[in-house]
Amino acid sequence: MKELLDKLRFNEQGLIPAIVQQYDTGEVLMMAYQNKEALELTLSTKTTWFWSRSRGELWNKGATSGNIQKLADIRFDCDADCLLLLVDSPGPACHTGERSCFFRPLDAPRPNAQEPSAQTSGSQAQSEEG
Repeated sequence: MKELLDKLRFNEQGLIPAIVQQYDTGEVLMMAYQNKEALELTLSTKTTWFWSRSRGELWNKGATSGNIQKLADIRFDCDADCLLLLVDSPGPACHTGERSCFFRPLDAPRPNAQEPSAQTSGSQAQSEEG
């Protein structure tokens, strides 16, 4: 496990973004930051821990509200600079009381799936990046 943790790329502040997703539905619940200690606590307690940048302290998600997120799995991305925490979240993940922190639409135009040019350019971009 230590070898895997050593591969992770924390930023200059010693933090790594952690996206939290409901393990069985795929619903994206929240995004927060973890430092090494928060990640180690998450792994050892099987509940989610994060670093509060505003308060400058560790926090166990749901410890106050009772909506403790139980860890199902942790994955990291191809660049090793972002985590995906798959959890079982019994209640709201957002401090506003919403199930997900991502409840506000930006109202960006959605691409038309019928347009061949949109499909072609997306495929080309993907093959160029991959």
